Amino acid sequence: MYKFLEKIDYFCNYSNSWNILREAQTDDKYGFYPDKRPIEVLLRNAIINLDKPAGPTSHEVAYWVKKMFNLNKVGHGGTLEHV
Repeated sequence: MYKFLEKIDYFCNYSNSWNILREAQTDDKYGFYPDKRPIEVLLRNAIINLDKPAGPTSHEVAYWVKKMFNLNKVGHGGTLEHV
């Protein structure tokens, strides 16, 4: 079985057995396994959880991320301020 699923099972403390009909045959030209995606693909299609320090505004941090990774769009889903 795919090692990534075993890790998820372990993390979730899932111990039931899987019924595998056949192993998947795939090609990287159609996509990537979640744990094998290149950083460029992750940045283009991901949500980044960021622990913002006190001081800079949420808008400033989003702008810095945009510039650091040369991205067209970066935003935040709400305040990044400490609670």
